[in-house]
Amino acid sequence: MFESYYLATDHLGASDGHHLDLTPGITAIEYAQRRSKLASKLPKDGVAILAASDVKYRSGAVFYDFHQDSDFFYLTGFNEPDAVAVIGKSSAGDDHSFHLYVRAKDPKAEQWEGSRSGAQAAIDVFNADESGDIKDAEKLLSRAIRDASEVFTESSPPRSSTSTFSRLFTSKSPPNDHSLAQLLDQKPVKPLRGILNEIRNIKSDAEIANMRKAGQASGRAFTEAMKQRWTTEKDLTAFLEYKFKRNGCDTSAYVPVVAGGKNASQIHYVRNDDVLLEHDFVLADAGGEYGNYITDITRTWPISRTFTGPQKDLYNAILTTQRTCVALCRADASNSLDKIHQIAEATLKDSLSQLGFDMSGDVRALSSLLSIVRDEWLKDHEQALATLFPHHLGHYIGLDVHDTPGQSRKDPLQVEQCVTVEPGVYVPDTDRWPAAFRGMGIRIEDSVCVQQEHPLVLTTEAVKEVDDIEALRA
Repeated sequence: MFESYYLATDHLGASDGHHLDLTPGITAIEYAQRRSKLASKLPKDGVAILAASDVKYRSGAVFYDFHQDSDFFYLTGFNEPDAVAVIGKSSAGDDHSFHLYVRAKDPKAEQWEGSRSGAQAAIDVFNADESGDIKDAEKLLSRAIRDASEVFTESSPPRSSTSTFSRLFTSKSPPNDHSLAQLLDQKPVKPLRGILNEIRNIKSDAEIANMRKAGQASGRAFTEAMKQRWTTEKDLTAFLEYKFKRNGCDTSAYVPVVAGGKNASQIHYVRNDDVLLEHDFVLADAGGEYGNYITDITRTWPISRTFTGPQKDLYNAILTTQRTCVALCRADASNSLDKIHQIAEATLKDSLSQLGFDMSGDVRALSSLLSIVRDEWLKDHEQALATLFPHHLGHYIGLDVHDTPGQSRKDPLQVEQCVTVEPGVYVPDTDRWPAAFRGMGIRIEDSVCVQQEHPLVLTTEAVKEVDDIEALRA
């Protein structure tokens, strides 16, 4: 099963074979460079320990599709459960080691579960300096931890007591001098999250290419969906997920939101089982995944062949905001996601006011000088913009839909960061709002890569102009 991969080592530049893909679009040398970057940020004799994801079970022996831990995959390219990676910096500080402990080859188990790479492939294919059976990981890891100056690993306890990480570092038996838990108690243990965010934050050309492939395939699926007539949410959901794969993606990046009419007011509506009515919009938030890299798209279009007047007015208000914000996703503008969000709020507020929305209840429009009376004022007034636009404009994307968790949206955008831009308006069906717009939910979202002087839209194949949508549905 490994003939198509170069049997490399972790020493860079040893052969042209490093330029072959270890995983779709990503070469063995790029994975080695990532580990080198991580090691460069560790102290001398410091080690980083990462665990693979475990198989998750829906019920009994019925399992969910396996999805690798994104940090683990980013550094190893290894896409199997029950594995641990150890990256250690040398005492001199000028070199690093990479150990990868995996499931042993087992013909009987593989007959049921599929092929395993095994320890030899961990060395020959995935470039580990040392490998071994994950069942022996406690013994194998002891030396690395004992000799480490500091240990960097997960900053929070595992969610599952049966996870690989938990089994290794938590024991029901009393601790002894040789247990990993006891060894860790004797070492400074620090979170790895900040270092990994710093490394994963800026995407390589290969990562951007993967995200562009996912965006292109997914965007085409959306455009193809707009050509069809749909009567149920589930049929549209099935079509999008099929087309993602048919167009070249590996799978869906997340559970789609396909919401007709008032269902669109529920931001994470995923039942996707209602009927679609002729006079309503349908909002579809979905995307494919390629080589574990995701795309994130939202489009909203009328179930009928054309927009009504009010539908077109509200849609264009959001589209204008979205276009404005996408154009600001460039490094030379020195904008952060938070700053662009504020611009989106101001743009939407003006547009909605022109459409007859009473925005006077917007707490964000109050001067800080009025903060003393603000609490009393809020007792009698809704926060208009917060009600209509309740979520942030965007988030970081990459291997995860919400990539580099915990990363601040206050930092200025940098070249080759990838983000979403997704303004939306969700009008409650109450007499607080203009009758023509009540019950409408509209969101328009693209995945965008920040460039120095202009944005690179990764999902441009998904049409969004009113004229283009109506032409598809004619």
